[in-house]
Amino acid sequence: MTARFRIATWNTISAKGLRRFPAHAYRVEHALADPDAILLRSHVLDAQAVPASVKAIARSGAGVNNVPVADMSRRGIPVFNAPGANANAVKELVMAAIFLAARNLVAAIDGVRALAPGPDFEHRVEEGKKAFAGVEVRGKTLAVVGLGAIGGLVADAALRLGLRVVGYDPQVTPETVSRLPAPVRLVASVDEAFATADFVTLHVPLVESTRHLADARRLALCPKGAVLLNFSRAAIVDEEAVVAAVASGRLKAYVCDFPSPRFAGQAGIVALPHLGASTEEAEEASAAMVIDQLRDFFEEGTVRNAVNFPAVEMPRESPHRVAIANANVPNMLGMISTTMAAASLNIHNMVNKSKGEMAYTLVDLDSEVGEDVLEKLSRIPGVLSVRLVPPLAEPRE
Repeated sequence: MTARFRIATWNTISAKGLRRFPAHAYRVEHALADPDAILLRSHVLDAQAVPASVKAIARSGAGVNNVPVADMSRRGIPVFNAPGANANAVKELVMAAIFLAARNLVAAIDGVRALAPGPDFEHRVEEGKKAFAGVEVRGKTLAVVGLGAIGGLVADAALRLGLRVVGYDPQVTPETVSRLPAPVRLVASVDEAFATADFVTLHVPLVESTRHLADARRLALCPKGAVLLNFSRAAIVDEEAVVAAVASGRLKAYVCDFPSPRFAGQAGIVALPHLGASTEEAEEASAAMVIDQLRDFFEEGTVRNAVNFPAVEMPRESPHRVAIANANVPNMLGMISTTMAAASLNIHNMVNKSKGEMAYTLVDLDSEVGEDVLEKLSRIPGVLSVRLVPPLAEPRE
């Protein structure tokens, strides 16, 4: 039996996650030609390299900086991601980084490794350890900038360790506040967060307003000897500013997940090799989430966790379903309905939702939809993509 859907992978994806694709309906291969969807992790996707056959893109992780989202939106292609699936993995690494910096662990390990064997080895260990004396985190203040899934978990874990926690989010909502542990004190600005904390951890997306959020001016606000942690995106921190702040002693340490040539040989800067989501559990959870989203999209037309599309779901009441991605412009539903009526098609059920400039429509019809109708729908000004969504012959697993 020929698989109905072709999925091209562009990174190693969790094998457990990939097993969620039923073999009778999906063919999944690395760099598969003419795919219906692209599934990737860190691979940087060139818009020009996305084949015309592609109807969806799924990033097995939260960030989509490696996907040309705007270009895909213009083609009516949803870009799915897995928000929160790797949150626990990143939280655990952030907590490890706090201890790493507080107790000077990297320098201490390097110091012991540098000791040559000899009869006075233990004496040299004892003499040298004073250079690595650290602080306890209990009673210190942690500022969490960005209170989404990861930031919220970090705040909760820090409280359990006895830290005081302040939080700031540029887009704080009542839902955000309700998820936070009660002891977290919200502050009014990024500046206040930097100025009041012994440790500052960054958990905001990289957009123009957050680029170089940690710059020289803000780092100067930090109490002397503060620690900055960045497990979000590299460009949220101004590298030159952070190198200068560590060199001057304003920052005791900068711990991040983004190696840079600028950090080579810099004491007080620890750059991990993109380990945030690199756990077996996080990779499996991220893959499972986006694969389920792809299946829902191909088999039902459902859109969930797409960064560029509205969330749309409609219970299927007919085997004849059409999915339409379109620009969010006036009279679109009227033109769609008129085109279907002209083909003597009766609309059984319809849902339309928008997100910014993008809209998405699902239509259940009482009779079969011909290719000629799909072609006429695709020619409506503002329609970006049209797809028939017939149900799978086999029941959903």
